[in-house]
Amino acid sequence: MNRMGAANRPFFFITDFEMARPLLFPLDKLPGDIYFSTPVHRKTPEEQEISPSLQMKIHPVEFDVYKRSFNNVTGNIEHGNSYLLNLTFPTEIDINLTLKEIFLLSQAKYKLLYRDEFVVFSPEIFVRIDNGVIRSYPMKGTIDASLPGAEDIIMHDEKELAEHNTIIDLIRNDLSIISNNVEVTRYRYIDLIRTNGKDLLQVSSEITGELTGNWMETIGDIIVSMLPAGSISGAPKKETVRIIRESEICERGYYTGVFGLFDGERVESAVMIRFIEQSGGKYVYKSGGGITWLSDVRKEYDELISKVYVPVG
Repeated sequence: MNRMGAANRPFFFITDFEMARPLLFPLDKLPGDIYFSTPVHRKTPEEQEISPSLQMKIHPVEFDVYKRSFNNVTGNIEHGNSYLLNLTFPTEIDINLTLKEIFLLSQAKYKLLYRDEFVVFSPEIFVRIDNGVIRSYPMKGTIDASLPGAEDIIMHDEKELAEHNTIIDLIRNDLSIISNNVEVTRYRYIDLIRTNGKDLLQVSSEITGELTGNWMETIGDIIVSMLPAGSISGAPKKETVRIIRESEICERGYYTGVFGLFDGERVESAVMIRFIEQSGGKYVYKSGGGITWLSDVRKEYDELISKVYVPVG
């Protein structure tokens, strides 16, 4: 990435959560079975006729299975090993669409179809770099938009506030290592996400920093230094990732990794949440939520399930 950035050669990249199987392609040589869409660039398959309506049935993990992992996480939090940990689980789903149809139908800021293996429709920006300014947009806090007073509830919830502020501090620290004049430029703003089941409100913040004039020569160092993304790991990052490994029931793989592109001038990238993979003829949706000392196991389990959706109008 550093070499291609220094040469102003556009590229596309995908990283898995553990950075064990990163992928890098010159943008003009991106394989024909990889498609993506961002606010700035896109490569999409030809439009095709899609089934009249999306139908999806979910088979979430048993509550007791979730509770065992939750208890391990909260035990570590009580011992001071972590302050915030994003706990994720796979949910098997029955759905009447192919991964390509889901890619075409879903509405999200960032979308990725990787061959016939997985599809992403993510609302969460990882980093943007433009004119020497790096911006990160950690997303923490989700609520059913139909609840009376939903916006007021999510903005004043003590647990959600603590979780969000912890991630802001983590991202500020990450950006301070690679950039100057780091500041929170937008604090806890709300986006409306429309889904096949219900509308959701999600809370994000914007944090910015100033890069040096030759940032393209170290573009790989900049991106890799911030992995894994704080919003889907936790704090402190290294020890929290260790706890994730011992608490979750399957490897994340590319779920909660990052994909993006450098177009020769700017970087656009996203955290790969809202993720469906196909394996052995089955579809699996992966989702999760942040755990703190204030977390309630039943509420966290319900949030895990509420995030199993496809964003359609």
